[in-house]
Amino acid sequence: MHDFKFKKNELYCEDVKVADVAKAVGTPFYLYSHNTLVDHLTKIQKAFAAVNPTVCFAMKSNGNLGVLKTLANYGAGFDIVSMGELKKAMKIGADPKKIVFASVGKTEEEIAIAIKTGILFFNVESVPELEEINRIAKKMGKVAPVALRINPDVAAATHNHITTGTLKNKFGIDLASTKKLLKEQKKFKNIKISGLHIHIGSQIVTSAPFIAAIKKVIEFLESLRSEGIHIGYLDIGGGMGIIYKDENPQTAQNYANAILPYLLKTGLKIVMEPGRFIVGNAGIFVTKVLYLKDNGFKKFLIVDGGMNDLIRPSLYGAYHEIVPVKTTTAKTVKADVVGPICESGDFLGKERDLPALKKGELLAVMSAGAYGYVMSSNYNVRCRVPEVLVKGKEFAVTKKRETYYDLLKGETVPGFLK
Repeated sequence: MHDFKFKKNELYCEDVKVADVAKAVGTPFYLYSHNTLVDHLTKIQKAFAAVNPTVCFAMKSNGNLGVLKTLANYGAGFDIVSMGELKKAMKIGADPKKIVFASVGKTEEEIAIAIKTGILFFNVESVPELEEINRIAKKMGKVAPVALRINPDVAAATHNHITTGTLKNKFGIDLASTKKLLKEQKKFKNIKISGLHIHIGSQIVTSAPFIAAIKKVIEFLESLRSEGIHIGYLDIGGGMGIIYKDENPQTAQNYANAILPYLLKTGLKIVMEPGRFIVGNAGIFVTKVLYLKDNGFKKFLIVDGGMNDLIRPSLYGAYHEIVPVKTTTAKTVKADVVGPICESGDFLGKERDLPALKKGELLAVMSAGAYGYVMSSNYNVRCRVPEVLVKGKEFAVTKKRETYYDLLKGETVPGFLK
């Protein structure tokens, strides 16, 4: 559920009119609900209380400082994939011992800073990466904690671009190679292998793929223990789906009911990395109508937000519900909602039944809290939009709209062209 509701024909975020935010900050913009973030995080914490998990919010889904601080205030740690994300986590006062560092391509600088920061562990994706972390830790006179990301070769029913748990993907280490590393871990004198990590994909709406993966992990753990190899942590990743259109995703409690028996059987400390589940429905993207165009073949609602602001529809063919911010009696038309970018792929929705809105009226693109702003760009030399956080009756800009000065910062014309 979420806290974007209509009251007397006006869309509200908690107790704030979305139209009032638009008037204050201009369009387009992203808008997040504090209450929804807290509700979704605490639902996971309560559902999995039996294993007292370290819940590490997947920052790649939303890196807004207001969002991160909200979650940290309620006990969340962070799953990070870059030095920039680590810097953000530390800026809002995150506990380093609740930070895990994923990514298949960590740089020497990132590894060194993460070791210095004292994170919980690295999720290691390959043998060369393990060797690199060992080399850097030795150079620093440290022992680096790591978890080996195993690839359980389990397919998940989701978009090809966001499935990660099969051997045709770039992620993780196969089970045979993982066992070999664990047997030979004494070779890595500046590494402590603290656990195992799995992550099979994103926007997964049933528990079956998770159960299949965890069963493989349990079998693997049993084979390790039979050879005297013991670890402390199991990071089960993320991937829980949300409602975008007509999906029927599992609730946090249903997910917990399905996999807790297996997690308890491992006897390990549990880390989990929900991102989309926490933030996906906690945010919307608000855009303004510029024109209603009818070319005689079809109609287009042309808005001021485009694929550079929200790329999921263009990149994944993703569906987001689109609703007028204020209900209207205008006749309904079937139209594509498109932006100003010079690409045929620039759309937010196709063949939508919407009112024939006039210039200046507002649309809300729902369920845009995850993989929205973080995937935005300056394509067509467009300024990235502001982000706003609502808590009760208050709202604040947590990320200012970029200016053209920001876009030109760092750019120069070479002297030889003058």
